[in-house]
Amino acid sequence: MKTFVPRAEDIKRDWFLVDANGKNLGRLAVKIATLLRGRNRPTFTPSVDTGHFVVVINAEKIKVTGTKETGKKYKYYTGFRDGLYTIPLGHLRATHPERIIEHAVKGMLPKNHMSREVMKRLKAYA
Repeated sequence: MKTFVPRAEDIKRDWFLVDANGKNLGRLAVKIATLLRGRNRPTFTPSVDTGHFVVVINAEKIKVTGTKETGKKYKYYTGFRDGLYTIPLGHLRATHPERIIEHAVKGMLPKNHMSREVMKRLKAYA
């Protein structure tokens, strides 16, 4: 029995529209990461990119539980001395709500070159 490995010309990418209104952040991020990697296909191969395109709407209406609205912090570093910034989730929701979903989905993907290519197929809108 031969092992089937999909080729680039055999892959048909579909578009999925996901409404984030009232959905839990972590559970939604798992489903989006599954679609982006193509794990819902019977021909899924970890070393081949067989994923779909995903468009997320209503990113500002995502639901988080507990005290994450004020307690969860996102950090980034500018590269300069004293350039570490921490932003609470509530402030990020008010300014750039699509980054919340992008950050959560990025954390669900494996840390390799293919995940950076997969993230280009995710479009999130407030």
